[in-house]
Amino acid sequence: MIKEGQVRIPSGCAIAAVISRDGKRMSGESIIRSMVPMHERSNGLGGGFAGYGIYPEYKDLYALHLFFDDRAVQKGCEVFLKEHFEIVKSELIPTRKMPAITDEPIIWRYFVAPLKSMLANLQLDEKEFVARAVMKINTEMDGAYVFSSGKNMGTFKAVGFPEDVGVFYRLDEYEGYSWTAHGRYPTNTPGWWGGAHPFTLLDYSIVHNGEISSYDANRRFIEMFGYKCTLQTDTEVITYIMDYLVRRQGLTLREAASVIAAPFWSTIEQEPDEAARKQYAFLRKMFPSLLVTGPFSIVLGYTGGLMALNDRLKLRSMVVGEKDDKVFIASEEAAIRTMEPDAENVWAPAGGEPVIVNVKEGAY
Repeated sequence: MIKEGQVRIPSGCAIAAVISRDGKRMSGESIIRSMVPMHERSNGLGGGFAGYGIYPEYKDLYALHLFFDDRAVQKGCEVFLKEHFEIVKSELIPTRKMPAITDEPIIWRYFVAPLKSMLANLQLDEKEFVARAVMKINTEMDGAYVFSSGKNMGTFKAVGFPEDVGVFYRLDEYEGYSWTAHGRYPTNTPGWWGGAHPFTLLDYSIVHNGEISSYDANRRFIEMFGYKCTLQTDTEVITYIMDYLVRRQGLTLREAASVIAAPFWSTIEQEPDEAARKQYAFLRKMFPSLLVTGPFSIVLGYTGGLMALNDRLKLRSMVVGEKDDKVFIASEEAAIRTMEPDAENVWAPAGGEPVIVNVKEGAY
């Protein structure tokens, strides 16, 4: 197997996603298959998936997925969790033993609700409370990592090729109305379990193909607002930027896209619509440190939808297709055809133009 550092493939990494506009739940088997034709885009140092609508029986609880180095770390973390949350269920995440997946940590999940007394004492809404708890565990508890923390969704990731990671986590046994997937070819950062994609906070998840040359500027800005980048990869910061812009600043997804993939000033000046021109200019001036530069294609998962976005120069491939109520997104058309051989309206989004797909209201 090629080892990290031996070969650098700048355009490596694979992303894929599928969503049902009608909220129909689909097995994870299809999204696993989508990664097979993109095998060469990965090198075995990271693969992962996010599924939405997979925990209907616990849909009102936060599903915390954690990696632990050992039982002592887990025990200490559980003391913290019990002080801040009501733990409704605690269990080992089911996996299959596979020769291709080795050195796995303890992989656990907790279905929790924030303690109302803690919310009252800290005067926080529950999302901010959960986000702060995640940051505290990931920055202060050595050997413990929260890698998923949303409601009725979950992230599953590991060191390995994505098609093996999906089988390892038994994703064929889950059903969700939306799935995203990632195959990693790390170029500048280490390959380890916490560093695999997707990266999540609350119900936001990001899979990314590319490199972020603005990472340091983005990280320095976002860490002023309580976020901490601890997972040793540039992609993590995009998740926190989206949380900051949408949840905390109240921007729409389209507005947030025009911050991280902002139009060039020359493009803004040529915008014929005066209101749009003023809005683009305002967002660029308001959030200059959150412009993400460098080549990227990303898929953002969130409760009830997906957003796909290329960098403004479209330096990474991404295609979209449709069939009936489903929308498919992937780095290559071959991945879409694996999920749906008869996919229609296959097209490549323009650079910086978000593709936003929402599930019908009340359908999930």
